[in-house]
Amino acid sequence: MLSAPILRLAAFLLFVSAAGSAAARLPGEVYSALDRAKVPADAVVVLVQEVGSPRNRLAWRADAAVNPASLTKLLTTYAALDLLGPAWTWSTPVWLDGTVRDGVLEGNLVIKGSGDPKLVPERLWLLLRRVQQLGVREIRGDIVLDRSAFAVPEQSPADFDGEALRPYNVRADALLLAYRSVLIGFTPDAARGVALVSVDPPLAGVEVDRSVPLSATACNDWRAELKADFADPSRLRLAGSFPAVCGEKTWPIAYAEPRRYDERMLAGLWREMGGTLAGSVREGAAPSTPPTFTSASPALSEVIREINKFSNNVMAQQLFLTLSLARSGKGTPEASREVLRRWLAERIGRHADGAVIDNGSGLSRETRLSAQQLARLLQSAWGSAVMPELVASLPVSGIDGTLIRSKAPPGRAHLKTGSLRDVVGVAGYVLASSGRRYVVVAIVNHPNANAARPAIDALVQWVVQDGSAPLASAETPN
Repeated sequence: MLSAPILRLAAFLLFVSAAGSAAARLPGEVYSALDRAKVPADAVVVLVQEVGSPRNRLAWRADAAVNPASLTKLLTTYAALDLLGPAWTWSTPVWLDGTVRDGVLEGNLVIKGSGDPKLVPERLWLLLRRVQQLGVREIRGDIVLDRSAFAVPEQSPADFDGEALRPYNVRADALLLAYRSVLIGFTPDAARGVALVSVDPPLAGVEVDRSVPLSATACNDWRAELKADFADPSRLRLAGSFPAVCGEKTWPIAYAEPRRYDERMLAGLWREMGGTLAGSVREGAAPSTPPTFTSASPALSEVIREINKFSNNVMAQQLFLTLSLARSGKGTPEASREVLRRWLAERIGRHADGAVIDNGSGLSRETRLSAQQLARLLQSAWGSAVMPELVASLPVSGIDGTLIRSKAPPGRAHLKTGSLRDVVGVAGYVLASSGRRYVVVAIVNHPNANAARPAIDALVQWVVQDGSAPLASAETPN
C-alpha cells in the first residue's frame, strides 16, 4: 500500500500535468478582435478552467503578473466574507454626552466611526432622528466626531488621476459620511423653460443655483453644457444650460473641500430636521462609557453586492481597512495588506508568491496578480462556505451592474469587471451551453486596452459554446 506522502506527490504531479496540458493558443475570434483593437496577444493574459478541475481548458500567459484593476475586489470581498462572515455589520456608537432637559442637550453629541461604508444620507437622517426621539432638539455643545479607528495617510483626491471631483477618489475614513459627495439632480420644467436643480445632502453655508435654462440641444455631453464651476466650496455654479431631451439626470460630485464636508453636512442636515446647534462640528475622542445607542450597517453580504456589482472603490477601501481593524483594533493600509497576503497564501499556497497588493479596490498602478492566481482564488471560492454570497455579488452579463451593457450572452456569466487607463479585464464564472461551469480570467494591459473589450466578449462567447470554436496559434496572421 502506498504511503500518504507518495500519494500526495502523485496527485501533485498529475495536477501539474493536467494544468499544463492546454495549448498556448487563443480562439480565432479573440485574435481578430485584438487585431482590430491594435492590441498584441502578448498584452493579454487568459485562463479558463472547468469549475472544480485543475485542468486548463485554455491558458495564455497565465503566470504573467499584470495590473488587475478592480478584479482586486474579488480578493478583498472573498477574504472579508471568509474572515468576518456574511452577517458581519459595522457598528457606529453614539453618545449623548451630557444631560437632556426640555429638548436641550447640555453637552456634546458624539459619533464614533468604525469604517461603515454605508453611512449614506438616509442612514445619517435615521441616526439624527434617533437623537431627536431621545428628546434632543437643541445641542448646546458640539457634534464631536471620533475617526480614530483608521490611520490613513494624508493625500489629495487628485493624486491618482487628477480627477479630484470624482467620488471614486474620495479618501477612506473611519467615519465616512455620505462619501463626502453631493448628488446634484436636474428635473426639466418645460412650462418654465428651466431645469430645477436639487442637491443632496444639504450642506450648510453652500449656495447652489436652483435652476438652469433648458436648451434644445441633443443629450450628449450634458455635463459639459452645464458649464459647472465647483472650485469655490461655498458656491456650486452652473453657468450653462441643460438639454430638455435628457429628462431627469443626476450628477455625483466629490465636495471640493473634503475637510469641511462633515461639518457642513451634519449642520445642514440637523438644521433641515428642525434642530439647532450652538457649538460646532469638530473632531475629538469618544467617551469611555457605554454609548447611548448604536447604529448598525447592512450585513456584509449586502455591502459586497454593491462593491462588486458597481465596482465601488470607496466602499472596497473601507472594507480593506476593516480587515486589519477587526484583527488588531486599528485599520491601516500596511496591516490590511499583511492580512490579505497571509490569507491569500492560506487559500492558494505557494501560488500566492509574487502577488503585489496595494489597496483593496484596485484603484492602483502597483497591484499585480496573475490569471493563475485569480483563477485559483475563484476555484477556492467555489468550494467555500461563502460561495453563494460571493457569486451573488458579481455582475450578471446583460442583466445588472457593470455588465448590464455586456455583449456576452445574457445571464450566462457572473463576472467581476476591471478597468483603468490601459487596463481592462473580467474574472468570474461562465455557464456553458453543455451545463458545465467554467472559471474565466482575462486581462488586457495595453494603452489600447479599452478597445479590446470585444475580444473579451468573444472569449466569453467561446466559453459559453464549450470552446467548440477553433483555436488559432499566436503566429496566425489576422
